[in-house]
Amino acid sequence: MDRRAKATEKRRRLTAAAARVLHQQGVERTTLADIAREAEVPVGNVYYYFKTKDELVRAALAEHSADLDELTETLDRLPTPHDRLRGLVSAWVDQRETAARHGCPTGTLAVELGKRTDGTLDGEAGAVIRRLLDWTAAQFRTWGVPHPDDHALTLVSAHQGMTLLTNALRDPDITTREAERLLAWLDSLRVSP
Repeated sequence: MDRRAKATEKRRRLTAAAARVLHQQGVERTTLADIAREAEVPVGNVYYYFKTKDELVRAALAEHSADLDELTETLDRLPTPHDRLRGLVSAWVDQRETAARHGCPTGTLAVELGKRTDGTLDGEAGAVIRRLLDWTAAQFRTWGVPHPDDHALTLVSAHQGMTLLTNALRDPDITTREAERLLAWLDSLRVSP
């Protein structure tokens, strides 16, 4: 592997590690050394790629955004908007154990960044959630459901709420039970052709 490829790989490992550690520990409790340890790189190397913790937070948000892209690209292969929305809910259920331990990766980061007095990065975290809302609204719109933006807000809000409760009560079954209600709600919205 040449030098440039090694540098790219190291940066990728640091970015992925930042996303994991920040999700698990939060911004304030995470140190650059924590991220270096998770990425299995010397702590001094972190400063070569990221000068500040905020740059690592920004990289973690980019990782969350890429994860969302990967998920929606997979869901977009499903035949109908109804199937895609059901798939989204199923993906949330698949993450219930992680949610019980650490909450929603993007949602918890958005809340934490929103409490900062400097006002930095909270808009970037909100942008990732906005992309999920927009994708969800597009599914409802394509499906022909009236008020697609409102339905998207209901679905994504339900996800954030069930994830918060799953985390606060450390009970992954909350996500499972609430997802069943969301799936029944989606089924009740079936639109006539």
